[in-house]
Amino acid sequence: MKNIYEDGTYVHANPTWHEEDSPWKAKQIAKIIKRNNLNPSTIFEIGCGAGEILNRLQTEFDDRVTFVGYEISPQAFEICKRKNKSNLKFLLKNYLDEEEVLADVILAIDVFEHVEDYWGFLRKLREKARHKIFHIPLDLSVQTILRGSPILNSRSSWGHIHYFTKETALATLRDTGYEILDYFYTRGSLELPNRGWKSNLLKLPRELFFSISQDLTVRILGGFSLLVLTK
Repeated sequence: MKNIYEDGTYVHANPTWHEEDSPWKAKQIAKIIKRNNLNPSTIFEIGCGAGEILNRLQTEFDDRVTFVGYEISPQAFEICKRKNKSNLKFLLKNYLDEEEVLADVILAIDVFEHVEDYWGFLRKLREKARHKIFHIPLDLSVQTILRGSPILNSRSSWGHIHYFTKETALATLRDTGYEILDYFYTRGSLELPNRGWKSNLLKLPRELFFSISQDLTVRILGGFSLLVLTK
């Protein structure tokens, strides 16, 4: 099976590597770290892409915190390596191949839905830090299943090969040995611009119904992801 992240296929379809969403994602990550009173001295990201999440996140903490991004795509690494700073560096490596290199917090932001053996990936990652933070797209909803095309689009455009609801995402983490400490929905379809006209049509009902019942809205209308803190 070819690796679309190393051979240039993925960057051809996603030339910005979703860099434009990174400031918003960094704010969600900073929120869950701070509301759980974590005080990490090292924060690593596996599959850091363009590196902009760490670049933005390091402005939320003092300069005593060290940030390291790991990326296997040469094309993405060409983008992120330009952002190296005294407390921020990027490596063209698979973090799971590193031995005895541990972090206080590891980020896996929109990652394991891309990984063929995602159970094996999660089991290996579990031992690499005390705390792990996952951002997981919730591709499965009533409307995406009825329409069919959104799931196929996420496969062809973004490389998603596994699809989750909140319940199956949390069960996957528990089944691979993680303890869930905190989680919340992130509202990309409501808070990020340029989601497309179909998403814009659903914006008002999503906003309205989400204020009444978060779980039911996510289950029926979709358009949300899950941010999870584990240990």
